[in-house]
Amino acid sequence: MTNLAKIENKISAIKKYLKILEMYKKISKKELEKDLTLRGAVERYLYLAAQATIDLAEAVIAHKKFRKPTTLSECFYILNEEKIIPRELTKKMVGMVGFRNIVAHDYGEINYDIVYDVLQNGLKDIKEFLSKI
Repeated sequence: MTNLAKIENKISAIKKYLKILEMYKKISKKELEKDLTLRGAVERYLYLAAQATIDLAEAVIAHKKFRKPTTLSECFYILNEEKIIPRELTKKMVGMVGFRNIVAHDYGEINYDIVYDVLQNGLKDIKEFLSKI
């Protein structure tokens, strides 16, 4: 698969995950905390959206032949260096990588205040990233 095809596939996947997550935005924080199935679904789709966004950043870097990142966060710093995304968005995307790591590696208790905040407010950052790409 070419880098351009990977980019198109990742954009499509991100849009699909964002659409699913938009449906979950109507739930209350209390519902999210109480319902294990709901929590699992929201966590999983947030993880998938974050991972696909990271994969998209990596694909753009490969396609443009920018320097190779050594960490997931570095992908966004490289895109900032290359004037693809602004500094403020870079910070938000690096924060998303941290959130993704917590969900992926189950670092202790997951703070559902943060999960709920990401669900309610963080999706716009991924949408902004898509618009810049």
